[in-house]
Amino acid sequence: MRSRPFAQVDVFTAVPYLGNPVAVVLDAEGLGEEEMAAFARWTNLSETTFVLPPTTPEADYRLRIFTPGGELPFAGHPTLGSAAAWLAAGGTPGTPGAPVQECGVGLVRLRQDGGRLAFAAPPLRRSGDVSADVRAQVVRALRVADDEVRACAWVENGPHWIGVLLADAVAVLDVEPDVVAMGDLEIGVVGRWGEENDADVEVRAFGPGMGIVEDPVTGSLNAGLAQWLIPAGVLPDSYVASQGTVLDRAGRVHVDRVGDDIWVGGDTVTCIEGHVRL
Repeated sequence: MRSRPFAQVDVFTAVPYLGNPVAVVLDAEGLGEEEMAAFARWTNLSETTFVLPPTTPEADYRLRIFTPGGELPFAGHPTLGSAAAWLAAGGTPGTPGAPVQECGVGLVRLRQDGGRLAFAAPPLRRSGDVSADVRAQVVRALRVADDEVRACAWVENGPHWIGVLLADAVAVLDVEPDVVAMGDLEIGVVGRWGEENDADVEVRAFGPGMGIVEDPVTGSLNAGLAQWLIPAGVLPDSYVASQGTVLDRAGRVHVDRVGDDIWVGGDTVTCIEGHVRL
């Protein structure tokens, strides 16, 4: 075991403890997969990341991402939080203001816009309507009537997200999921706010199969929802998503379509920094 630089970063918030934290081990060289998985189970956060040297000159660093239930090829809030920690620790991207992360889905581009970071949503690995059987399971898991589901589609970009569009944000907040009926499904629910809220939509994310009953704020899901609902004309090219409300968080996800890219961004704030023995 040796001492390694460590940070815990709150993501999608500028106010400490109101977003989604990610644990970041900033020098993970020499750690095996089982050691990484064990530490992720111990932190018991939705994600724990491990920063490694890149294997390609196109990337600035490589990231491995673990939930308490296993490794993910990509995740959004760990991407932003790890990039913030890497930059704060002295990381210098090859292109100023535009770090490139290597992870399980390949290369993920980031950009700095003032103090805010954003990532370019990676291509969806699976899209399109779900089968009738999957839709029926989704309906049971969310404890809603079938006609309350306005649309339901795969928005898989690493995590196996299924996007569910409900009538409005209030309907999203009213969901009381049945995690037993959900099984291994990873379900993201979205509904629009009216003018009474500072956000445009409310989002919730459920992934009991990953060891996360409900995730506070979820970059990968928001990326997939945007890739689904912006081209469909349901959501505008730029909007703000609120997430974490029922968990007493106040996450805000900033989504912008620029050309062929959908950028998913948010504020970050480091809450813990020091060293961890691994």
